[in-house]
Formats: sequence, C-alpha cells, structure tokens
Amino acid sequence: MLTLHRAAQLLADPTAPSITDGAVLVDGAVIAAVGPYEPVAGTRVREWDGLLTPGLLNPYGQWLLERAYHPDPREELGDEPLMLEVDEARRGGSARRGLQRMLGYGTTAVAGPFELPAVRTAVARSGLVSLPGEGAAGGLDPLASAGLAAAVHRPLTVGGRADFAVFDVRSAAELEERGAGCCLATVLGGRLLYRRR
Repeated sequence: MLTLHRAAQLLADPTAPSITDGAVLVDGAVIAAVGPYEPVAGTRVREWDGLLTPGLLNPYGQWLLERAYHPDPREELGDEPLMLEVDEARRGGSARRGLQRMLGYGTTAVAGPFELPAVRTAVARSGLVSLPGEGAAGGLDPLASAGLAAAVHRPLTVGGRADFAVFDVRSAAELEERGAGCCLATVLGGRLLYRRR
C-alpha cells in the first residue's frame, strides 16, 4: 500500500534547502518519491504539521542499552536512564524500553556494537539499523552533541529505506535549538512505529 507523508516542511537532505509543503511517498518499506506535495490517487495520506527529516543516528546506543537502565513505569523510578546493575532478563526489558524511548527522539539508527545477547535481540527486533560505534556515554537526544547534519543517519532518497522522523518545528535551526525531544512521529521501514500522544 502506498502512503504519502505530507509535511509543512520537508528536509530530505540536511545539506539542501527544505521544501515547503513537501511529501515523501512510501511504497512498502522504501521511498518511491520525495519532493513537493502532489496528490496521488489511491494513497493513504498522513498529514504532519511540522518538519519531516531523515531519521537520526544515536551514537550512544551501546552505552544507553548495555550500561544504562531504562526503568519500567511501574517501578516509579522516573523515565530517565539510570546506572543500575541488573540481570540478563531485566537488561532485555530495559533495552526494549530504551529503544522505544529512542524512537521518541526520531532515532532510526543506533551505534553498537552490542555484546549482550538480550540487547542484540532487542535491537534486531526493533527495526532500528545497527551500526558500528565507539560506545561513548551520552543521552537519548542525538542532537544534544551534534548538529542535524551530523546526526542524520542518511538522506531521504528514492529507492532508499523509508526511515524518517517528523518534529514539531518549522525549520532545521529550530530543531537544533529545541532538540529532538519534540519528535511527533518516527517511521522505520515504512512503518509508523512512534507517534506522540
């Protein structure tokens, strides 16, 4: 099924100008078209009032998923990553919650390597792209330590995997100022996996 993601602003590549009233046409898991909005018969249309960008790479994936602990809301420990030693079963649950929280920051790729089996399984099942990394400590927001151009996983291109995010801002400059916590939606392989409630 074709899905047309229409956004107030589209930034397909952080090195190029944004497109007002832009759209990304998704066919299954890949991008079929990128550019100014034009209605396409027979498509489902998702309207986004914000900036649609390529998905972001979180360079702190290994630290966030294998060292930090993401509490279950029932534990009443807050929702920020904590430094707690936990067993393998709790580490898997923590990794799944951490990955879900990363989606809320427009993350579509995460840096490893992942040594713990429960974490490797969680990452593989999440749909996020796993890339090599350095294992440095850091937070959930990929924009906290780098600008948008450095944080983008890969530009949106026809034939490429449909991984992107939509943010509640009107420009790349506003996104860098506010940070990725203003994410409205994250799409992985053409599937809407996160939507702010």
